[in-house]
Amino acid sequence: MTDMVFHMKTTLNIADPVMARLRREAAHQNKTMSELVEGALRLFFQTGQQLKKKKLRPLPSFHGGGFRVDIADRNALYDAMEGRR
Repeated sequence: MTDMVFHMKTTLNIADPVMARLRREAAHQNKTMSELVEGALRLFFQTGQQLKKKKLRPLPSFHGGGFRVDIADRNALYDAMEGRR
């Protein structure tokens, strides 16, 4: 009894173009659509676990040298934007 596999039926809404491609691929591989969907989900979950474990390096930070213009001073802002400063 420990080797028994249980299956659950469910309803999925799949766009027509995706469903048509699934049918063609299932026929091409001589498999059922359910086998292909289950295999794709297993691969998705396996890949998702690997992505979660991967640590990313921290983003670099830069010192910009401080403010060059007081944006509350409209004339100073225009001067800086037009290169007069």
